Amino acid sequence: MFTKIGKSLMLASSALALTGTAFAQDSTHKKVDRVTPFNGVKDYRTWSVGVWGGGSAAFGPVGGPYYFNNFDFNNAGLVYGGYIKKQIFHNFGLQADFMRGQVKGSTKASQTLAGGITSFKTDIDWSASVSGVFSLGSINWLNKQSYIIPYVSAGAGAIGFKPSIQAGDGSATPVLNSDGSNTHRELFIPVGVGAKFNVARGVNIDLAYTANFVNSKVFDGVNSGNKDKFSTARLGVEFALGNKKKPQLAVVNPAAQATMDLMDKNAALKNSLTESDARNQAAISQLQGEIAAMKQDTDGDGVPDFLDKCPNTPAGTKVDGSGCPLPTPVQVVKEKIIVTDADKKVVKDAIDNLEFDLGKATIRPTSFSSLDKVAALLVEKNFSLKLAGHTDNTGSAATNMRLSKGRAEAIKSYLVSKGANPSRIEATGYGSNQPIASNKTAAGRQQNRRVEFTLY
Repeated sequence: MFTKIGKSLMLASSALALTGTAFAQDSTHKKVDRVTPFNGVKDYRTWSVGVWGGGSAAFGPVGGPYYFNNFDFNNAGLVYGGYIKKQIFHNFGLQADFMRGQVKGSTKASQTLAGGITSFKTDIDWSASVSGVFSLGSINWLNKQSYIIPYVSAGAGAIGFKPSIQAGDGSATPVLNSDGSNTHRELFIPVGVGAKFNVARGVNIDLAYTANFVNSKVFDGVNSGNKDKFSTARLGVEFALGNKKKPQLAVVNPAAQATMDLMDKNAALKNSLTESDARNQAAISQLQGEIAAMKQDTDGDGVPDFLDKCPNTPAGTKVDGSGCPLPTPVQVVKEKIIVTDADKKVVKDAIDNLEFDLGKATIRPTSFSSLDKVAALLVEKNFSLKLAGHTDNTGSAATNMRLSKGRAEAIKSYLVSKGANPSRIEATGYGSNQPIASNKTAAGRQQNRRVEFTLY
């Protein structure tokens, strides 16, 4: 099926592949580019441009029929173009293609189409398309750097072309469209496969085959009832744009980048640990000497010298936490207090004679005489006294609590004014919480309104 042109393209592509691979491995990429993984595309070059040239033929990989399937050098058309590409991810980019050229074809000598048509020629004035390009070899688990990157592409665009047919006598007839002009404009779909060979930093050889499906039945000049198609085989060169110090996103192996980044960090960590280990060892030695000095106890009292505020204490001396001798304890003889019946009678008389103004904590003068005797008793015998104030349940609990406390405090103040020690008198109010009789009768309530005296 392939003749001289097909064989020539295959040989050229193979030679470029081998040359490009050898050049990349031996010269340019001995050191793989390093970038920070997971840092977005800012560390890469993502824009590139390319120019290419190649041949065309009036057939496609699928469908038919092919009227002009006589493949030889004379039936090979010349096409050329260029493209602009934006790499989005490692394995995907968008590419805008531009193409011009010619597609030709002829029938075999034994075959003639209706009307005596023997060949056609279609001039492609222009074509523009946008394709998605999917790289199949960006992630390489065998090598750190990918030098041969196969890809597939598919897109859509528009094409302007001028078809004409030739008869056996050599006369050419343009194929006109509905408005009588020879220029046809149609949509087309380019689908391709190819490979890029990374030969230098930011430079790739581009080898591709593209099948172009045209939305026209007269692209080849003959309306056979089927939409026409044509193929192109092209060879080009691609140049990455931007900062030359940055690698091209399309050819970098992300798996290798992540691995190398991890290896760099591990190496840096090992170096840091080695350096810090020496510093730590010196610091440890210094600390060990300081700890030994801190443990020294010259006088043997159990307190290290750096904490000992009383050094050189005699052996066997009991010391406190600062190393100073403990004071000799003083024997305290506690006086036994005895409350006699006479003492109890003085207190009982004070309770029996105790009177307050109604609803107040004011002591009536009639109670002063018996309270003076209690004060004298406290001064003479150094007694302690507990005063407990109580009320009946008449009024609110808060009022009763305040009144009981106030009456106990009033008695304490009076006794202190007569010379009693205030630290030995405790005054507490209990309100109506501790009755000794029923609050339902006047007599019971009278008993509950009291101040209890307890000597000790």
